[in-house]
Amino acid sequence: MSREARWQALLALLVERGRLEVDPAAAELGVSAATIRRDLDQLAEQQMLVRTRGGAVLHGVSYELPLRYRTSRRAAEKRRISEAVADLVDAGEVIGLTGGTTTTEVARSLAGRADLAELTPPALTVVTNALNIAGELAVRPQFKIVLTGGVARPQSFELTGPLAQGVLEQITVDTAVLGVDGFDAADGAATRHEDEAAVNRLLCERARRVIVATDSSKLGVRAFARICPTSAVDVLVTDAGLGDAGAAAFEEAGVEVVRV
Repeated sequence: MSREARWQALLALLVERGRLEVDPAAAELGVSAATIRRDLDQLAEQQMLVRTRGGAVLHGVSYELPLRYRTSRRAAEKRRISEAVADLVDAGEVIGLTGGTTTTEVARSLAGRADLAELTPPALTVVTNALNIAGELAVRPQFKIVLTGGVARPQSFELTGPLAQGVLEQITVDTAVLGVDGFDAADGAATRHEDEAAVNRLLCERARRVIVATDSSKLGVRAFARICPTSAVDVLVTDAGLGDAGAAAFEEAGVEVVRV
């Protein structure tokens, strides 16, 4: 197992459990305890965890994994969600994509649509403030890519700030696809960071239709900075982990719920 794969596995286990001990982690990953100690020390140097005697714990409530270490969490659900979202997009639309693991999968699902590849470019215009999404789609001739300016956040690859907002104020979007850290039927869609929320909020305001694409672990959850009220969301695409009662709460708030 490569160091990158070990780090991703360790961080995923830490997020799931909140605490790791060296010997059990070594047994689970099939490597030596010395290797795990070294990995934890290096991850602590990057401020991704806090070392303890014999293991590691998460940071406090502000803890956030960089995007590259979050991609494997609930991967199957995110793929199904992304495919369902991609199916909701019509050729010729202007689509806005925020940053995040699920919206990155939406971009990949759009890139995999054979019908779009067969059309005269641009089959879609994609507006995004996510550097990684722009990089993946820029090589696809069927897409016109509009990347906002702004200051890059290393954890999410998102551009934020007045430069990003200045671009969004000058355009209109058919469909905005939001990645969120929390979506509650009463409190609306939210993220951990106010700078990301401000850009995402403006994207929603410039869109004819707003889709929240998220796995069910983030539903019924509140996060620090609100993006938009529930009334501003047209469609929620999530996995089957959302129960009937939870779906009903969103539907009563006027949101179409798609469970895949």
